[in-house]
Amino acid sequence: MDAIDVIRAKRDGAELTPAQIDWAVDAYTRGAIAEEQMSALAMAILLNGMTRPEVARWTEAMIRSGERMDWSALSRPTADKHSTGGVGDKITLPLAPLVAACGAAVPQLSGRGLGHTGGTLDKLESIPGWRASLSNEEMLDVLRSTGAVICAAGAGLAPADRKLYALRDVTGTVESIPLIASSIMSKKIAEGTGSLVLDVKVGSGAFMKTPEKARELAETMVAIGSDHGLRTVALLTAMDRPLGNAVGNALEVTESVEVLAGGGPSDVVELTLTLAREMLAAAGISGKDPADALRDGSAMDVWRRMIAAQGGDPDAPLPTANETHQVFAPSSGTLTRLDAFGVGVAAWRLGAGRARKEDPVSFGAGITCHARPGDEVKEGQPLLTLHADDPSRFDRALESLEGAYEVEASGAPDLLPLVIDRIA
Repeated sequence: MDAIDVIRAKRDGAELTPAQIDWAVDAYTRGAIAEEQMSALAMAILLNGMTRPEVARWTEAMIRSGERMDWSALSRPTADKHSTGGVGDKITLPLAPLVAACGAAVPQLSGRGLGHTGGTLDKLESIPGWRASLSNEEMLDVLRSTGAVICAAGAGLAPADRKLYALRDVTGTVESIPLIASSIMSKKIAEGTGSLVLDVKVGSGAFMKTPEKARELAETMVAIGSDHGLRTVALLTAMDRPLGNAVGNALEVTESVEVLAGGGPSDVVELTLTLAREMLAAAGISGKDPADALRDGSAMDVWRRMIAAQGGDPDAPLPTANETHQVFAPSSGTLTRLDAFGVGVAAWRLGAGRARKEDPVSFGAGITCHARPGDEVKEGQPLLTLHADDPSRFDRALESLEGAYEVEASGAPDLLPLVIDRIA
């Protein structure tokens, strides 16, 4: 095989053969294909796309680059959820213990935030003592004892994807749907879960801005799952406004605990329950309604055991920011718009996120939303509270909020439905 021949084939619109794909992924992982050559191939894939057989084979090649996890020793069926990311998307935190409380085992490998989207591991690391890095044996022990584990993926899981992901980020090829889909699904299939529910976000705060592009991504990922024998379903869900009222690491943990205690914002509760029911159905589990597990405290019990099993103290006070700044309603009327992207960038600038993977985050930084689109507000009423350790961050955060919210004397918000579509 020769890298230039593979690049030319895809550049000219040809369908890559299984042998070409296997060789390209393996050779790149080993360092036999140069970064500039894989950059050219990634751009050719972005411009010319991939067929379903190509995407399935590319995904398989990335899975084979590392280990595959095995949960057959568990007495419960396994189920997992993956979100494509958004603003205020803390759903994994209440969802994993909720589904475990209803009888599934949830091996949830999660990531960190980058840019305006938050990361599950950053949120949980705001809990004193909690550990994200576990060995495979430790993951199995936590699953056996609690039913759920949320942790970082090990270095042995789809190393080809880790290398290609970093390359795509700096070569303008992040938007390629075949590469996005194979990146997500290679890790999830290698993770060894028995069923998978995908939460594909749509809107300004999401990677996919329109339902059409989100549907294309969802259909591609569901097809990959089907081709690899993994029961997969996808929901398209709204990310044109923040999810819930809290945006930021410790703030979102607090809101997640409120949901587990039977309260919390209605949209977070609704989406958590919807995804829980999908996960249980995909795992073949019936008998307990997830809403009952929130009401009777069993989901909260699993949360507390899961946090403690990973070294965290579920009763410890969470970090809070040193400084706050409020944003007030400019007039009386209806809040018709609260843009997820603007709020996400503001939280990032306050210190809740990172520009590079190695950057630290401020656990207490973020934004509390006091009103939701559709709410009536009065002039001078607090709309948002900004939280930061460094008050010099407020000015840049406020810049990103300019034009991100609108109050109108009359009218209703034009919002996406919380759950837009289901693809299976």
